[in-house]
Amino acid sequence: MMNTSKNSNNILVIENLTKIYHSKDGETLAIKDLNLNIKEGEFVAIVGPSGCGKSTLLSILCNLENKSAGNIAFPKKDLKLGYMLQEDTLFPWLTILDNSLLGLKVQKKLTKENEDKVIKLLEDYGLKDFIKKYPKNLSGGMRQRVALIRTLATDPDILLLDEAFSALDYQTRLAVSDDVWKIIKKEGKTTIMITHDIAEALTMADRVIVLTSRPSKVKKIYDIEMDDKTTPINNRKCKDFNKYYDMIWKDIDIHV
Repeated sequence: MMNTSKNSNNILVIENLTKIYHSKDGETLAIKDLNLNIKEGEFVAIVGPSGCGKSTLLSILCNLENKSAGNIAFPKKDLKLGYMLQEDTLFPWLTILDNSLLGLKVQKKLTKENEDKVIKLLEDYGLKDFIKKYPKNLSGGMRQRVALIRTLATDPDILLLDEAFSALDYQTRLAVSDDVWKIIKKEGKTTIMITHDIAEALTMADRVIVLTSRPSKVKKIYDIEMDDKTTPINNRKCKDFNKYYDMIWKDIDIHV
């Protein structure tokens, strides 16, 4: 049993997490002795070199993969995770409303009350006129908003975002990251985001976690404290933006 009493505000505690992949050619150590605490209500971004195990970490957290060693504790009882993937994975034959309700249907939690909540989310976040339309009628940014609302519909305690904006063009990505950040903050969700984009990480997150190359562990943690910090797009104009960017870039230590 893990001791999680050190900080009662922790919603996730990871201690000495290790992941080893086994194949006919031998073993691959992907993650080694990774330690990390996530506080309730915070937005955390995880960055690191390509192939360092960022997505593997999320897969372990939501039981898509098994850990090899270490401990993962969720101090909150009956905690729920919501996983938003790189692609929006909307079904083209379902309306926007039906796509948004899919998670509730799968979990057999679709009630009139829950459906009304989802409709309100769609209305609140600019999708009122598209509720009865199909994904083909939506822009890439709008599809990502639907994917987020579908994830929020099940009322998760922690949102896991795995390169959720990487399929979008640059301008759309900026706008959607702003939209998604506003939705997450308004809904008060704890969020862990994996991204290769340093600017995206430090403009959206309260903390940025830098991982080492494989086998990954936590190399450094940055508390992002910028004067006049507001929304992701505006945060790119903050005077401390370049300072944080340069430090994180050097920590990732990418060689090309």
